[in-house]
Amino acid sequence: MAIRQIRYREDEILTKKAKLIENIDDKVKELAQDMLDTMYENDGIGLAACQVGMLKSLVVYDVSYIDEKRPKKVPVVMVNPKITSRSKSMVIVEEGCLSFPNVFEKVERHEKITVEYLDLNGKRHVKHAKGIEAVCIQHEVDHLSGVVFLDYVKIQHS
Repeated sequence: MAIRQIRYREDEILTKKAKLIENIDDKVKELAQDMLDTMYENDGIGLAACQVGMLKSLVVYDVSYIDEKRPKKVPVVMVNPKITSRSKSMVIVEEGCLSFPNVFEKVERHEKITVEYLDLNGKRHVKHAKGIEAVCIQHEVDHLSGVVFLDYVKIQHS
């Protein structure tokens, strides 16, 4: 359990593609826990491994944590997540990112998604997500491809 250094803005690692995790060992489990600790410490709701300097296909998130009236921790860890379907309906949301402190922009995202991933025990899951959870997953999975939310803002303004 450790707080890791978040990579910011122009750090080259944020533009690189993550590598699939072949073996979920103790190092991967430790990284996942460190990522959760780092995310909570920085009041985030999601974090991809590249944001702490690791080019591994691993994301963590906890959208229940944003409920200010009843903040509770319900973390989700996704190993090798892959979005397999997206709704045609879109939503415009204001997004931020721990790697871009104090920067918030409106981004268009799919309202609903389906994502396949492994948990830390290697069990395969299929999750159907909507709303803020779908937005968060899309944001974090984008990081695994070297895409940051500001890339969408550039496209929308072109």
